Amino acid sequence: MEVMMSMVRTGLVLVAVAAPMGVSLAQDFRVEEVPSATSVPIERLKDRTIAFSDHRQDSVNDSGNGLMKFEDWARAKALEKRFLSPFPEYKEPTIQVTVHGLTKPYTEKLHVYVVEARFQIDKPPGALDLSRYARLDMLERVDPSIKHRTITADQARPNVDPGSAHNRNPKRRWCEAPQALCIESRYHLEGKLPAGVRLANKLEDDGKKISEYMEFQSELRVVPLEEINQAGLMQLTELNAPITGVLEQTLFDVNQVMQFGKLLAVLQESPAAKGKTVATVLMAFGVESDVLERKREFENVPVLRNLIPVQVLMGKSSFNTGNSISAGLPDYTRNRIRAIAELLQK
Repeated sequence: MEVMMSMVRTGLVLVAVAAPMGVSLAQDFRVEEVPSATSVPIERLKDRTIAFSDHRQDSVNDSGNGLMKFEDWARAKALEKRFLSPFPEYKEPTIQVTVHGLTKPYTEKLHVYVVEARFQIDKPPGALDLSRYARLDMLERVDPSIKHRTITADQARPNVDPGSAHNRNPKRRWCEAPQALCIESRYHLEGKLPAGVRLANKLEDDGKKISEYMEFQSELRVVPLEEINQAGLMQLTELNAPITGVLEQTLFDVNQVMQFGKLLAVLQESPAAKGKTVATVLMAFGVESDVLERKREFENVPVLRNLIPVQVLMGKSSFNTGNSISAGLPDYTRNRIRAIAELLQK
């Protein structure tokens, strides 16, 4: 029963872990699915249209869930892994696991969900001040369903908790970079998910109860111009134009299920239209593989069959609802990037 409850908890958490990266839903921009957003020629970008791809159909992905194994990602898309991991040297974490009183190291295998998007803003790069999006009041305004508070570097768990040491940045402590905003966020589950939590808790005889909210920690910052890797990011975006700004959010602590998340918004002057800016937005989420590969515990309980973790994650469960976090990662990421485009365009 404890294993089953762990899987229920997994299914409910998967739709919430991306919350710190969220912004409010916007309607004016539309999303157009393409095989590769970064391969779309700039002159073919349509007005108020976002070229979007998540590569779920790529052959390197697992056919059963549309996600890519972390080790395959690191091998096949090394540049992407370098920029979209919490830090370039990141690898699957080794954690200590105790079974029958014996503690031994265990490698936490991961799968990743990666999206890329490209759109054009009708403003020159100099008119876009990314620092206005790296403030707590902006986060609170753009997504009222998520409550944020600032924390210090000493409150960032990987900096101080040995159990989270695998997510420590080897080059610096989280939240000590210049102009970095250190955030702890709380998100209350929406739609059908709270009912699912209560049902799961009623079926649990003992053990940890599932909470109806999630908490996460992240670092949000505008990357200083002197730190921007011009050559590497131009290669990542596949656009040979100077990088004029980078907004970066790193999700470095989640209480369960996910090990990391990353958002990277890269601005470049449009080489095809003077006075316009090309924005490339990439998002990556590293999910623990074992929770995606189990479904028998759910299938044996009729009322929980629609909480199979991978179905909830990919928006294929009856518990998915709406256009936000509770819709699952595919819809969530599309809607968030559309909202980011609207904010930059204003």
